[in-house]
Amino acid sequence: MRHIIVPVTPFEQNCTIFWCETTRQAAVVDPGGDIERILAALAEHELTLERILVTHGHIDHAGGVAALVERLAVPIDGPHAEDRFWIEGMPQQSKMFGFPNVRSFEPTRWLVDGDRVTVGKEVLEVLHCPGHTPGHVVFFHRPSGLAQVGDVLFQGSIGRTDFPRGDHATLIASIKERLFPLGDAVRFIPGHGPMSTFGEERQFNPFLSGRFG
Repeated sequence: MRHIIVPVTPFEQNCTIFWCETTRQAAVVDPGGDIERILAALAEHELTLERILVTHGHIDHAGGVAALVERLAVPIDGPHAEDRFWIEGMPQQSKMFGFPNVRSFEPTRWLVDGDRVTVGKEVLEVLHCPGHTPGHVVFFHRPSGLAQVGDVLFQGSIGRTDFPRGDHATLIASIKERLFPLGDAVRFIPGHGPMSTFGEERQFNPFLSGRFG
C-alpha cells in the first residue's frame, strides 16, 4: 500500500491518501479542507477515490468531508459514534475557527474497535483510541506496519485533552494499551507534524515517559 500526505487547512493537518497499487483505488483520511488540493493529488497519481475515512470529528480533520462527498459521492467510514456531537456541531465549529460554510455529515458507517475497512485489495484495521475525543479511531495497515493516528499521538507530544469530553488518562491508556502493543517498528502518520515510530515515542516522548503529565 502506498500513501502521500496532503497538508490542509491553516492548521496544516496531515490529510493522508492511502491507495492500493494493484487497483489504484484510494481512501482519503481526514479531508479537513482544501478539497481542490486533495482532488489534484488524486488526479496526479491517477487514483480513483473509493471512500473517505475520518479519525475524529474536529473541523481541521473532518471539515471538508461534506464537500468532498458532494463532488465524488463516496461512502464515509468513521469515526466512532461517540464523536457524533462533534460532527453535528460542525457549523458551530466553523464559526468558532473561521472556516467558511462547513457542513455536518452523516457517516455511511460508524466504526468500532476491531472493524476493518478496505482500500482496493488492502485492509486497514480500526482501533478505537479515545481521549483526545471520545470517538477517535486509528487506521492500521499491518502488512506495511503503518498507522494513521490522527491527533492521538505526535512526535514528542500527545493529543490535547482540554476539548469537550477529552480525557488525559483515557488518552494515555489508548496509546499504551492499543497502539504500543502493535510494535516499536510501526511507523505512524500523526494529524500534524512529522512521522515517527511507536518505539521512538515509547522511549523519548516526555508525555509517555512520566516526565510530563
